Amino acid sequence: MFLRKLTPSMPQLLAFEAAARHGNFTAAARELHLTQSAVSRHIQELESSLQADLFERAGRRVTLTPEGLRYAREIAGALARIRSASMEVYEARARAGALQLAVVPIFGSKWLMPRLGAFHARHPDVLVNVHSRIGEIDAALSGMDAYIAIGDGHWPQWVSHHLLDAPAVVIASPALLRRLPVEKPADLIRHPLLQITGHVPGWRECLLANGLDPRQVTMGSRFEYTAHLIQAVVGGMGLGLVANMFVQEELRAGSLVIPGIAGFTPPVKRYYLLYPPDRAELPTLQTFKTWLLEAAADASIRPLDLQAPKLRT
Repeated sequence: MFLRKLTPSMPQLLAFEAAARHGNFTAAARELHLTQSAVSRHIQELESSLQADLFERAGRRVTLTPEGLRYAREIAGALARIRSASMEVYEARARAGALQLAVVPIFGSKWLMPRLGAFHARHPDVLVNVHSRIGEIDAALSGMDAYIAIGDGHWPQWVSHHLLDAPAVVIASPALLRRLPVEKPADLIRHPLLQITGHVPGWRECLLANGLDPRQVTMGSRFEYTAHLIQAVVGGMGLGLVANMFVQEELRAGSLVIPGIAGFTPPVKRYYLLYPPDRAELPTLQTFKTWLLEAAADASIRPLDLQAPKLRT
């Protein structure tokens, strides 16, 4: 019985907390959608159970007593924690029904995000939570329903769907190429070659495909994120090798150029949708997969304009 008296009802606590903030029972009643008399009654019941006066009344204005001030501080924190816990439960339910999608960061920002609005317009009830992931596939898929990754399509333990092929291009700042032009594959050796961290097709495969010995080149800085590498190339740190679709804005702005390299064979970066077999029948994944494959097919039908801006001399 004693513990019950020390556990006020929620209406009593809400009435007290609101009145303490406003310093007015009427304002508290308006916030809680109660009558002023109901708020007054809840607070009187609380004071009775605590055997302490929490407010000093002076007409319509009320002020907290020292006991009321201490109690208000404790109650405000407790109610905030209760509301936070309730929100966690609510959001957990929402997350449980959402598709958890991991994406290579540059693909997410440059290709997926501009198109995701079209998906939500068609499927407003399907929530997609997008997470950036780099590195090994196993780690990237941890806790995820699906992953958009670069690779060769050989993942025996996952279900995979080919999305699109993105030819890679050599990119450089105009100022860098004016100093040291790149006109043939052998000219690549004259520049630091900036790299992406991770096991994705990069400079080594490109150099070998063009008859160059990777041991003869100067490998430059490594970057986890392709966006950072692109900015480093804009700054003149060296040459980059990236999928063409990720540098269209920079090419149009003239901050990057694609050197015309005679006889150059560019590598191709292939993007896939992957997911564990036990997620295959997930309704949200099925809906998203159908839309994503359509969007990728549409993007493949309408290729990007890859005309490199001419260098100004």
